[in-house]
Amino acid sequence: MFAIIETGSKQYKVKTGDTIRVEKLEGEKESAVVFDRVLMVADGENVSVGDPTVQGAKVEGKLIETKKGKKLIVFKYHSKTRYKKKKGHRQEYTAVHITAIKAK
Repeated sequence: MFAIIETGSKQYKVKTGDTIRVEKLEGEKESAVVFDRVLMVADGENVSVGDPTVQGAKVEGKLIETKKGKKLIVFKYHSKTRYKKKKGHRQEYTAVHITAIKAK
C-alpha cells in the first residue's frame, strides 16, 4: 500500500516504514505527525484518487530529527564592473518516519 501526500508545497510517494525528508515541521523529536492532504491511496488492486484530496484518508508518522541540509553556494558576477557577491544557504528539513496509512 502506498500514498501520495502533499506537505510544504511538495508531493511525496510514501509507504509504511519509509523515512522521508520534508520541509521543516514544528514539533518535538519523537512526536507524532499526521498528514491529512492525501492526494492518492493505492493498495494492490484498489486506487483512490482525490479531488483534490481523498476524503477520510490520512498518513501518520513520527518526527525523527530536524537538521540543515547541505550548503548551496549562490554566486553573482558581472564582468568588467568589479561586481561579485557570494552567499551560502542551508535549508532546514525534518526527517519523518511513516508509521501508518489509513484510508476508508
